[in-house]
Formats: sequence, structure tokens, C-alpha cells
Amino acid sequence: MKKLLASTCLTFGLLSGASIASAAECGDVTIASMNWQSAEVISNLDKLILNEGFGCNAEITIGDTVPTITSMAEKGQPDIAPEAWIDLLPDVVKKGTEEGRIVQVGSPLPDGGVQGWWIPQYVAEAHPDIKTIPDVLKHPELFPDAEDASKGAILNGPQGWGGTVVTSQLFKALEGEKAGWKLVDTGSAAGLDGSIAKSYERKEKFVTYYWAPTALLGKYQMVRLEEGVPNDAAEWKRCNTVEACTDPKPNGWPVDTIVTLVAKPFSERVGPEVMDYLNKRSWSNETINKLMAWMTDNQASGEDGAKQFLKENPDIWKSWVSPETAAKVEAAL
Repeated sequence: MKKLLASTCLTFGLLSGASIASAAECGDVTIASMNWQSAEVISNLDKLILNEGFGCNAEITIGDTVPTITSMAEKGQPDIAPEAWIDLLPDVVKKGTEEGRIVQVGSPLPDGGVQGWWIPQYVAEAHPDIKTIPDVLKHPELFPDAEDASKGAILNGPQGWGGTVVTSQLFKALEGEKAGWKLVDTGSAAGLDGSIAKSYERKEKFVTYYWAPTALLGKYQMVRLEEGVPNDAAEWKRCNTVEACTDPKPNGWPVDTIVTLVAKPFSERVGPEVMDYLNKRSWSNETINKLMAWMTDNQASGEDGAKQFLKENPDIWKSWVSPETAAKVEAAL
């Protein structure tokens, strides 16, 4: 019996020592949470898994894309930016990577950030010939404007958005007005969402600018229209994204690259298990769309969303970590 007790105590001591060593190795961690829903939930997910699964002392710091990525590239802080849209700051990311301050360790959203023009799935199913933007422009009569039924209507975003500028330029390049269409200024993000929700609930036909991942596309089944032409990066930069440009050409909307950025000192300090988790941790746009729709309907926080995801999707997240780490996370839930 004494031998059994001694063996048990020794095993417990070794496990406790390993746990303490793991926690000390990980230490304090700062995780950047950007000010949009998907970034809020993934930063809270990382915090929960790092703390409960790996014994870290992780805390969230609130930021936005430009200041966060710039700070990481110049100062090596914060430690982790879980959802970094790096196409917005390609030169900063390149410089920070080359100078050894940041590293890219995979993508939380391998589908990428997807923008474009969308129609409801029920419209796509009723009109299988409409697959591209040129296809839809042939049928203004199917999408009548509320104020002038003789014209088709395309819902645009609010002024000041990059997507609003691109939509306006593509509309101009494809001679939308000549084809019998008009762009509708929805006034604000809430106005755009409200217009889509109202039309969808009434099962009306409509065309709109939108993007993924978003809660709205988790609630309403939409189909993205292809542009019908590949992306020309030089032309995109020259004119499609420049409001003052007068001669835009038809162009394909590029997919935004989204990665997880990690400060180089942090990547060298923590164990390989943590870095392996950050490299594997990813979900589809469809998965996060549905989760954000749940968060919106339940007025849930990023932390609530992270816990909901862990409870409902063990088949996804358990593949990111070892069985031992998964057990610790489940126990915490």
C-alpha cells in the first residue's frame, strides 16, 4: 500500500511539475482582438484554449487592423493577432517578417475574406442561368427598384467603405446604368443589413454587395455571383479601388488573405505544442457565419461564442490539440 501511495504521489508530482513547467514556458500572453465579431470570438477562443489547455496566462487587448499589425511589425507586441487581414498592410507585414519581428503560422479562415455581389439562394435555384454578374445584369426586370420598377436595383454599402467604391466602379465598368439598373445607397451598415433582412424575409428578389464571414450570411442563405473575369491586380489597384478613376475595367474581386500573426519572441519562447495549435486552428466561413448568427440572435459576447463553439464542435477543435489538452479544455467548460 505504501508503495502504491508513493507511486501515486510520484506520478502526481511529475504531472504537476510538467504542468507548472508548461505554464512557466508559456507565461504571459497578449492576444489582439479586432473590433468585429469573428475576430472577437477567435481571440476569446485562443485565450480559453491557451489558458485552460496549455497553462498560459493569456489576456486580450483591444485593437484594430492597422495599429495592431504595425505594432507587431515594429515592436513585437502584442504576441498574437489571431485574425489578421494582411492584404491591407502588405508592406508593413513584409518588413516585419523580413526583420524577424513577426511570423505567419497558418490561417484561421482558409476560405479567405470574400467580397462581391450576392443573390438569395432561392433566387439562384429559381434562375440557374444566373451565375455571374454579367448574367444578372441581363435581367433588371427580375430585381425591380422599390421606387422605380422600370429599373433593376443593386444594394450598395455606405459611403466610405472600400467595397462600396469597388461596387460603384464595377457597375460603371459593366455599364450597369445603360443596362437598366441603378445603385441604391443604403446609408449605413445597419441600413444595408436591414434592407437585406427585410427583402429576404419577404422572399423578394434582390442583388446586393456583401462579404463573408459575417453573421448575416450565417442566417440567410446567399450565393455569390462570379465576376466572369479573373482578377487583374494592377488594374484593381489603378482604378477599381479608386473612386476618382473614370475608366474602370471589368475585374475579378480578389479574395483577402487572412492569417494568424505571431510575434517572433513569443514563437521562440513557447513550446512547439502551442505553435502547433495556432498553426492548425482554423474554421470555414460557413462555420463562423453560423456561429456569428447564433451570437447575434442571442446577443452573445466573444467569450460566449467561443464557449458555444467548443461545446457544439468537438469534432473540429479536438483535431487542433492533443487528447490531454482537449481533456483540460473540456473540464474547464
